[in-house]
Amino acid sequence: MSIAVIRAETFYLPAPPRRGQPPMDWSGYPAAERVYLYAEHRMGRRIALPTETVPDAYFAHVNQNRWVASCVCGSAAVVSPADPRYGCTECGYGWATLVFPDDVDAVEAGLLLEPRPHLRNWWHPDDPTNPYREEEVAP
Repeated sequence: MSIAVIRAETFYLPAPPRRGQPPMDWSGYPAAERVYLYAEHRMGRRIALPTETVPDAYFAHVNQNRWVASCVCGSAAVVSPADPRYGCTECGYGWATLVFPDDVDAVEAGLLLEPRPHLRNWWHPDDPTNPYREEEVAP
């Protein structure tokens, strides 16, 4: 059985309910906002959602079988193509647009060929941090 590439909506889940309490339902929250719910409920941190959109765009990449976006501050979070936004819970950077591949399903299907999920990594070809990026050679 292959393990699908992990997205924010399946990674950031509420804690199991305490005995006698109803379970929390996060299904109505967009994937990018679940990071903030997780930080509040699981880590005990009160963080306000970003209120502004920043002009920057980040490239999403797959790191050890998880869609991830990395912030300029060095923090990172699991993200989702279903909600291509990223806001940093560490430095408070506002909502940035995420760049995903044109065919997310094809990238994920290709990664599933690797039987070891911890070795599933992918970088966007245009991402300047891509360690396998082919540099253009000047004539």
